[in-house]
Amino acid sequence: MNIITWNTQWCCGIDGLVSPQRLIEHARSMADFDVLCLQEIADNYPHLQGQAGLNQAAQIAALLPDFQVFFGAAVHRFTPDGQAQRFGNLIATRLPPLQVQHHALPYPADPGVASMPRMCTSVSVHTPHLGAVTIMTTHLEYYSHLQRSAQVEALRALLQQSTIQAQQPPLDSAEHAGTPFAPVQPAAHAVLCGDFNLSPTEAEYTRLQTAPDGGDEHWYDAWPLCQGQQAHTPTFRLFDRRYGPEPVSCDFFFVSQSLRSHVQSIRVDAQTQASDHQPVLLTLAL
Repeated sequence: MNIITWNTQWCCGIDGLVSPQRLIEHARSMADFDVLCLQEIADNYPHLQGQAGLNQAAQIAALLPDFQVFFGAAVHRFTPDGQAQRFGNLIATRLPPLQVQHHALPYPADPGVASMPRMCTSVSVHTPHLGAVTIMTTHLEYYSHLQRSAQVEALRALLQQSTIQAQQPPLDSAEHAGTPFAPVQPAAHAVLCGDFNLSPTEAEYTRLQTAPDGGDEHWYDAWPLCQGQQAHTPTFRLFDRRYGPEPVSCDFFFVSQSLRSHVQSIRVDAQTQASDHQPVLLTLAL
């Protein structure tokens, strides 16, 4: 099972060209992916660099006719003349989807600091050998440490909630068949990926991999499961140093405890300049 995560910078490359097609073509060149997780997908933001004015989620769906595409708009606003503007995460899957959820992440007030609402988009898919696997993708706050820390706590809680739901599923009765109360196949396995806007040296990185009080499930960074003590390959500021002088790692894959033994490989494409972030490919042996 191949999964790619990529912060697309609204599909804007280092050259300033906005091209969902170029981005999808490059993702295909990396692997025959089963799931594609993208962050910073824009709809009607012509003032962004490169003029990301078109509905990029719809464009990507057209470029992936064999996939089902789910867009989670963390930002959904309207211009003074009533035109909708959306900005958020996207998951495309060719595996059969079972359930889609969009989790709004905490957005505590942090006066005087630039910020935007953030979301974790979650799609549970059916796999032939493991059953249901939940794929989550997110993009945490860049400027506000207060908000980013709160969002990390929410991601810890989401895994705990998912684990308990799988162990103690809702009531399944004939009278609820075909209604919203009918439960879906519980997902005992989970993957979390995206742009976390924090480095492996920060406290929040360790915090994300710490079990909540009263629980024993927590996220595991997939990189050291494959690479041991080798430092993460940088995923940001390789070609564009506007946000800092040195390349850093901030785009990660995390897995639930049940998937640790299934992590087969992980690699960063450090060559492409189709975005200001580098894509990451995770392969799970199912």
